[in-house]
Amino acid sequence: MTRGSFLFLAAFLASGVEMVEALTIVLAVGVTREWRSTLIGAGVAAVALAILVAALGPAIAAVPIDVLRIIVGTLLLVFGLQWLRKAILRAAGYKPLHDEAAIYAQERAEARAAASEQRATLDWYSFTVSFKGVFLEGVEVVFIVITFGAAQDHGVAIAAAAAAAALVLVAAVGATVREPLSRVPENTLKFAVGLLLTTFGTFWSGEGAGVSWPGEDIALLAILALLMITSLAAVRVLRRERYLASLASPPKGAGA
Repeated sequence: MTRGSFLFLAAFLASGVEMVEALTIVLAVGVTREWRSTLIGAGVAAVALAILVAALGPAIAAVPIDVLRIIVGTLLLVFGLQWLRKAILRAAGYKPLHDEAAIYAQERAEARAAASEQRATLDWYSFTVSFKGVFLEGVEVVFIVITFGAAQDHGVAIAAAAAAAALVLVAAVGATVREPLSRVPENTLKFAVGLLLTTFGTFWSGEGAGVSWPGEDIALLAILALLMITSLAAVRVLRRERYLASLASPPKGAGA
């Protein structure tokens, strides 16, 4: 698998996860309140994100490539390790799994309870919540596209194509089923994305610091394999610790 294929896969999965979360908010508000204001809010957020990309892209391109790879690599490491840490804790049972169905129900309840406020023929609650949800999740997609793209030739085009493909897929599924994508194994996706982001972060920060990776792009596979083995081992150790802790702590009321 080439570096470009790795980049496309990582950007696609990471963007898809963020878009599923944004879709959950948009669907909940649209179904409960009204679609017109909800879709306008999502559209305005998309325009704001496009302006953000246009503003940041040229500024990042002016940075020397080695410096950029160190910066981007470090950011991806921070971002990827956060995703990986949470995914490991969820897989080990220390954190609850991300439940899109529960989030959808909560958003619908809040939308029902919110007062109706019309401004310029818009339902202001629907517009605001939709805009905020799409914009905040979209900022993470922008971060992924720009940072991935900045560190290698034609990277922005590859990452943008991956994000666009994820958008089309998530939007098509959402329009078809009109319910949260609760069957998507989101923790598994976040585990995979955390591994890929951490792999790229390690690779690019090393390149920026002058490391000559054996086999060049093939080193990505080796880094990914090492991270995967380490992460799965961490899950196994944490599960065992949790199991032993449960044995050491008798149920409430026992021995009373």
